[in-house]
Amino acid sequence: MSTLSLRLPESLHQRARELAREEGVSINQLIATAVAEKISALDTLAYLKERAARGSREAFLEALQQVPDVPPVPGDEPRRDLS
Repeated sequence: MSTLSLRLPESLHQRARELAREEGVSINQLIATAVAEKISALDTLAYLKERAARGSREAFLEALQQVPDVPPVPGDEPRRDLS
């Protein structure tokens, strides 16, 4: 485990203290979890962008042509109240 010296504005530090207390965790654990969540979100975004770049509208439309034209399973009908 490494040590990191972090400077925070007092208001942010105070809020982090409050949240840690509410969650029943240490402020270190709260901050480590917050950093992990942020990294996960950014990694997911990068992954989705990479996957989207490999996508093909033509291949998508071709795949849709393979879907049979049958009524939906009961309960899967589209909602009519959407505008």
